[in-house]
Amino acid sequence: MSDRDREHLLVHFEMTGSMLAEEVRGLSPAQLEYKASPDRWSIRECVSHLAVAEPDYWRELMKAVKAPPDMKDKKSDATDADIMWYGIDRVVHTKTGGGHEKVETYKDLGEALAKFQTLRATMIQYIKTTDDDLRAHSFGDYGELIDSWQWMLEISTHSERHIQQIREIKADPNFPKK
Repeated sequence: MSDRDREHLLVHFEMTGSMLAEEVRGLSPAQLEYKASPDRWSIRECVSHLAVAEPDYWRELMKAVKAPPDMKDKKSDATDADIMWYGIDRVVHTKTGGGHEKVETYKDLGEALAKFQTLRATMIQYIKTTDDDLRAHSFGDYGELIDSWQWMLEISTHSERHIQQIREIKADPNFPKK
């Protein structure tokens, strides 16, 4: 992995980990469970979703980098900027699938956040120390061909997307004051 690619991943993973912790710090039970409408997630459910989804995404990444390198004659369908945009684009809301919609897995925010932060620390350590060439390994399990570096970035931008969702919940005019 190039020094530039390593630094970009490291900064983004550290940023989204800190942002999530900051967004949920000090919230009351009523605030954590507030839903703008019955078909929307609460803040606790957003964090629970991340704690459920990211381990799967991490396992999929590790599987991809253990496979023989295969990107020499391939090109990613998405640019790095496309992957970054996914994290901030809240115009299009998509339904979660693949078992990751099980937002009731963690009823306790602290437990879900701890699970998220523990894995985040593992991923950050991997970014800091790996010799894996993530650009050399494809990752195509989600419809379009991207390289494994882009998939790693998408793990972090996925968190960013839900951090934006949490901010939307907190900005709702009916969000509890306490």
